[in-house]
This record gives sequence, structure tokens and C-alpha cells, in this order.
Amino acid sequence: MTAATAYAKINLALHVRRRRADGYHDIETIFAFAEHGDLIAATPGAARLTLTGPFAGALAGEDPEDNLVMRAARRLATLAGREPPAITLDKRLPVAAGIGGGSADAAAVLRLLCGDFAIAPGDPRVAALAADLGADVPACLASVTLRGDGRGDALLAVETGALTGAPLLLVNPRVALATGPVFKAWDGVDRGPLSDGDPLIAARAGRNDLEPPARALCPVIGDVVAALAAQPGVILARMSGSGATCFALFETMAARDIADRAIATAQPDWWRMASTLR
Repeated sequence: MTAATAYAKINLALHVRRRRADGYHDIETIFAFAEHGDLIAATPGAARLTLTGPFAGALAGEDPEDNLVMRAARRLATLAGREPPAITLDKRLPVAAGIGGGSADAAAVLRLLCGDFAIAPGDPRVAALAADLGADVPACLASVTLRGDGRGDALLAVETGALTGAPLLLVNPRVALATGPVFKAWDGVDRGPLSDGDPLIAARAGRNDLEPPARALCPVIGDVVAALAAQPGVILARMSGSGATCFALFETMAARDIADRAIATAQPDWWRMASTLR
């Protein structure tokens, strides 16, 4: 059996610039990734998907054959001239949560099977496959800090600086929020570009243009961001992606852990994950 982590994706900033003719939106974002996430394992045998973990039930009603994880596995196996293996997805991250979800899981399968099938992860055919699976899959395939433009799949490497190893706390109010309705509720106003240069400086000067429409659909997001922003030692607190997961970066591990305990006490029903940035 081989295994890989589907690292949780965080949008440190997300500027929506315009709606495109193809129905997608042009965005400018800074992707970063936590050290933790879902777990993917592959074993020899007939291709099938087994779901485990605390959030497996959220996917139980889906057709396993149409799951993005199995689509990724089957397509990479075809590319390699191999048979797809059995896949186990240990679903530890909430679903429809703005932190990668199926994209991160699909990307982890691609990384895992590239190793099993002796294909270089940087192979252009793998990159094309990832882009075809979804706009966030190329960034999740790399799972390092990147700037994303276009649909989010035009990627540019950046110097991570102080971001590597930064203490991170993710909090979700256990509310699923689909991406489509949030983009649909965006007001269409272009509020300007995302700055170049140091990604942390750019992120702190930036914004998440999807946060206002997400808050309108799910007001508790405002409570989560406020709870994180009020903690001592916070560098940046914001919603990730289209929500409803929010994050905070901290000056120290101790400050992150104090915040984790404080939020657990105040809101014991909220999901939390303490981690660091990769």
C-alpha cells in the first residue's frame, strides 16, 4: 500500500476581477497549503473507492465512479497504460469548505500514482490532466505557495519568506457552502489587482472578494473571522476560498495553540485544525 496527504489549500487572498465568457471568473490569488489534510491510500486490486474518516458521510451519497478521486486515478492509469488501483480516502477535512476538498484529493491521487507508475509529476501530460480535472487541481498538485491567475490555474512560483512553517489555525462552523452560489452572489465589482512581491505582504494588503457574498449566504462566517481576528498574536485572519472555512496565521505556535483552546471552549461545535504552512 502507498499513501499520500491531500494538503488543505488556503487562499491567503483572492481577488475576483471579472466574469469570463466561458462562465468562469478571472481571479488573482495566493495559494498556500497546510501540512495536514485528507489521507489517500492505494492498494492493488479492482478499482473502487472506500471512504473512511470523520467526514466520509458527507460523500456517501455520491456515485463512487464519478468521484473526482476515481476520475483522477482512472485517467492517470490510462495515461500510464496501467490498471487503476483500489483507493481509500480518509476524509479528515470538511466538504464544500473552501480548502481544496476534491481538488486536493484528486491531486494527491495524481502524486501518489505518479510514484507508483514511474511517471514524473512534472510531466506535461500530468499537468494537462490536472487542469482538465478542475481549476484548483494544478495548484493542489504542487501543494506549495504559488500565485494563481486566470481561473487560478496560471501558476507562478513565489518566494515564501516568512510563510514557510507559519503557525496556522483553520476553523469551520460545520456549514457546507457550495462554490457556485458564492460566485453567483459576487457583486461584479472589480476592486483592483493583487499586489506582486512578498506573498505575506501582498496577502495582508489584499482581500477575499468572495467573503462578502459568502457571509450573506452564511452569516456565521463573520463570527468565525471575528473570533480568529480577536486572538492574541494573529498576523492575518480571513475566509479561505469560497468558504465557509476561515484561517488565521499566528506569530508563534504558542499563540496558535492558545487560540485553538479559546475557540474550542467558546464554540465546541466548530471544526478546528491546528497546523503549519508548508
